[in-house]
Amino acid sequence: MEEPAARRLPALSSDKTKISLIIPALNEAASIGRVLEDLPADLFCQVIVVDNGSTDGTGEIADAHGATVVREERRGYGRACRSGIERVRPDCDVVVFMDADSSDDPQEVHRLLAPILHGEADLVIGARRGVRVEPGALTPPQRFGNALATGLIRLLHRHRYTDLGPFRAIRQSSFRELAMQDCDYGWTVEMQIKALQQGLRVREVPVNYRRRVGTSKISGNLPNSLRAGLKILWTIARLRKARWE
Repeated sequence: MEEPAARRLPALSSDKTKISLIIPALNEAASIGRVLEDLPADLFCQVIVVDNGSTDGTGEIADAHGATVVREERRGYGRACRSGIERVRPDCDVVVFMDADSSDDPQEVHRLLAPILHGEADLVIGARRGVRVEPGALTPPQRFGNALATGLIRLLHRHRYTDLGPFRAIRQSSFRELAMQDCDYGWTVEMQIKALQQGLRVREVPVNYRRRVGTSKISGNLPNSLRAGLKILWTIARLRKARWE
């Protein structure tokens, strides 16, 4: 179910809803400054950039823009996200995940937060099917992989997702229930399946999607695309098998 665009957000203040942002980053020097500059003012109590072994000064740029920089030299998207979670304040209410390549529009974070702040959802996925999805922002392999993975989830778990988008928000208390394990490409799909298994209220909202700045480590690399696709499918099968045991 999608979030109506006209819904108003409740007031966001530091003494009510505390929101932390985690941005995993690997060699995103060309984009991380823009991403941080475009964040809504005074929304987050923490902005954490996890430098996943960058060699181009990504961490230094993030630090200069006022972000808390966490160094995680062990490569892996899921491992970077987990390292970021370890630094989230205990009193944080909601955690937002967003990519560092400027493909997500930071101003759209309110669309993800609205269902949570209105008490209607525990996990909100930004589905990359908004009004403005730039040509080439999603490659044919990405579209095919998304359709295959979400189709399998619908078949095995009886829930209709349309995307495995990385732009997402989740209550910190709900996240802790998931006991996330994946260290790389299976992180997003693991979160979405475990949310269903734990009975969390899950929503999707359409978000715009831009062509990324720089070269993708996955969609721009055929071997990595294949590895990512296989890991996602393996994760879906693994979590289904664990449910039976």
